Amino acid sequence: VFEAAAPATVFVTQTQVVQDFAMRTVEVPAGAGTGFIWDSDGHIVTNCHVALADCGKLVPARKLSVTLYDQKAYEATLVGADPFKDIAVLKIVPTDKLVPIRQVPADYELVVGQKTIAIGNPFGLDHTLTTGVVSAMGREVVGIGGVTIRDMVQTDAAINPGNSGGPLLDSRGQLIGMNTMIFSNSGSSAGIGFAVPHTVIGRVVPQIIEKGRPTRVGLGVSILEDAQARRLGVKGVVVERVAASSPAGKAGLRSATRTPTGWTVDVIVGVDDERVQAYDDLYTTLEDKAPGTKVTLSVLRLPGEEVLKIETELIELD
Repeated sequence: VFEAAAPATVFVTQTQVVQDFAMRTVEVPAGAGTGFIWDSDGHIVTNCHVALADCGKLVPARKLSVTLYDQKAYEATLVGADPFKDIAVLKIVPTDKLVPIRQVPADYELVVGQKTIAIGNPFGLDHTLTTGVVSAMGREVVGIGGVTIRDMVQTDAAINPGNSGGPLLDSRGQLIGMNTMIFSNSGSSAGIGFAVPHTVIGRVVPQIIEKGRPTRVGLGVSILEDAQARRLGVKGVVVERVAASSPAGKAGLRSATRTPTGWTVDVIVGVDDERVQAYDDLYTTLEDKAPGTKVTLSVLRLPGEEVLKIETELIELD
């Protein structure tokens, strides 16, 4: 398995420009992690927090380098990233033929207890293999982008700093996830690691390769930040503005409006049969849906107490 998968595993490093004590501008290593070869065209998949200087704000690294199994290093460019899933796609122009990671079949199903294999570069020790099992599935972990990554794969294979972005494989050497984070007080492996599942990778990566960004759907409305909504004592997603010409506006969703007696505010408290208490709930409810999908919103129109049902159509967001 290692002989087949190791050539598809790469070392990703980024550098930043700083000033030294003599006030000279110099490049220094700013981070390192792992990645894997997606296709023969030179696309490399890794974590967003490995490839970007600031994943949450999509600030690119000054310089990216990808080192292959044969120790050949190539400068890489950023194709795009999804901070909500902690996924980034890089591009290199190799001089030799690349060996992509093996993909699982479309109908592949993980089973708790099955063997897992992690290949990565912990502490800079390139192409280190560790083994374990699938400890649990369906874990929900808050990612770099501040929203929950659903259906994470939990494994006890040793994952340490430097493993981020590396492949999690099954016993046949097929990609079942991307090692992303660990649960540890010390910063080293405690036997609880989490990987973005292959289903999410398989959906998001082709979108980034095609358009430079993931496909994002939504209602096309501006919402109040969760912290502000909490200070107002509101549980749900507060709608600040909605264009009257948008599907949501035409369906009856309203912008917040000041009246002589106070404010009239629409609060989204549910989508179809799912309860919504914060933006994270709204995002995870809509993330798998396609543009044009019809959904039914449960809307509390304050200061009233009646919950309205509003059917609207999802749109693709910029």
